[in-house]
Parts: sequence; C-alpha cells; structure tokens
Amino acid sequence: MSRKNKPWILNADCPSQLGTVDVVTRFLAESRNYVGEIHSFDDKEVNHFSMRVEFHPLDEDFDAEQFNQQFAERAAAFDMQWQLTAPDHKSRVAIMVSKYDHCLHDLLYHYRTGELAIEIPVIISNHPDLEDLAKWHGIPYHHLPITAETKPEQEKQVWELVQQYDCELVVLARYMQVLSDDLCEKLSGRAINIHHSLLPGFKGAKPYHQAWEKGVKLVGATAHYVNSDLDEGPIIAQGVQAVDHSHYPEDLVAKGQHIESLTLTRAVRYHIEKRVFLHGQRTVVFPD
Repeated sequence: MSRKNKPWILNADCPSQLGTVDVVTRFLAESRNYVGEIHSFDDKEVNHFSMRVEFHPLDEDFDAEQFNQQFAERAAAFDMQWQLTAPDHKSRVAIMVSKYDHCLHDLLYHYRTGELAIEIPVIISNHPDLEDLAKWHGIPYHHLPITAETKPEQEKQVWELVQQYDCELVVLARYMQVLSDDLCEKLSGRAINIHHSLLPGFKGAKPYHQAWEKGVKLVGATAHYVNSDLDEGPIIAQGVQAVDHSHYPEDLVAKGQHIESLTLTRAVRYHIEKRVFLHGQRTVVFPD
C-alpha cells in the first residue's frame, strides 16, 4: 500500500456495554470517514471491550484535533479511552542488543526498506561488536558495558538515552541481560523482548544443544512485553517450526534464530500498527 493511501487508525477500549461498536462507527460515518477495516473483541473474563478501526477521510480538510474534540463528546458516555494515529506516523524505536545480530539485521532490513513504519534513532549494547553495523545504517551506537556492580548506573544511562531520543518503544533484539524491576516498570507496555520457545522448555546454557540431546520435535520463539517476570510478560506473537532427528544442534540454532527474527519483527509491526491491546497480563492482538 502506498503511503498516501495508508489509513488513519482509531483504537478504542472501554468497559463492556451495549452500543460500543455503534458509537464509533456512527461517528465515523457522520463525520464522513470511510471505514476500511474493523476489528473488535469483548473480553468476557474482565468485561472489557477493545476496538481497532482503519479509516480514510472523505474530506480533504480532515482535522485530527477537531476529530478528537468531537469524538470525546460521544466517548465520554462509555468511559472510553482512545488513540488516533496518523498515516504518516513513524514510531521512534530504541534497539538494545548484545552480540547476536540476527534479530537486529532483520529489524534494520525492514526499517531500511520502509516495511516497518519506524525511526531507529539509537542502538544500545553492552558489547562493542555491532557498532560497525549501526554505523553502516547511520544510527548512533552507544556501548554501555555492564557488570553486577555497575548495573544500576548502566540502566540509568539506558533510561536517559530512551528519553533523550524520545523513543516510544524499546526492542530487546537478543539483549542478553535481565532488566531490573525498576527499568521494567518504566518501560511497562512499551518494551518488547524475544526468546526461544523450545518444547519442552530448556533453560540455561546452550538450550538448543539440550533440546537436540532430548530429540526435540519443535523449535519456536516468543515475543512479549517486558515485565519483572523473566520471559513471562504478555505475549504478542509466537512462531514454531517442526524439526526431526536429521537436525543437528547447529541446524536447530539456525532455524531457531530465523524464527526469532521473524517473530520479533512481526511483534514490532503489530505494536506500531496499534494492533495490540493489553488486558492486565493478557493481550488482545488483532491480525492483519
């Protein structure tokens, strides 16, 4: 889809009640906005309604501020929260990485080709290894070494960079450090991590070698929001692939890294396209 044909996006959520779809779609119709795509979900477990709408204004003088002011009058009766995203909006994303480069390469490729509507103003790493890759893309690279003793100061620098570069999202593209509870809290709902999802689970050193020794038949990856529970944040996207006895440890590693790259990039796209709603520790993710 060409940029000029990209839609406006309206995200809305509120307590479950009669008329939630109608209040949104009726307003869009009356204000001459053509709905191209609509997804909604009523979460009966928590009595919460979520809705995502893509629309195209029929009037050339569409005014986002006026839209918000007028829609606020309708939404108030439903205790509805909403967000309007412009077609030309690009999310500012900080990438954190250690030495593994496969996820970073995939993100940079989709950024460079314009397939991800993002800006990457900074890459942060606890190792110097990938600085040349960042320089090739013209992106500032900040090498912030970390030890157990220096972790509080290092994370303070990380947070300062996120603020300095005005980043909406932080992506841990195989950043091999556990974030502190404090930094997890600051980045709540706007930091995405990726990790392998070997079935059954294998933790610790060389998980793919452990999996091979047990004859694992599935390899996969999970992308999720970061929280204080290690690798257990709300899930955004998952990928899986069947393997068999002919796959040696290095084959499992290669397949796992490929799935990690695809899954992380997909999760980032879902987030920036406003397809993800957080309901506590669960997510509602509307597909494309």
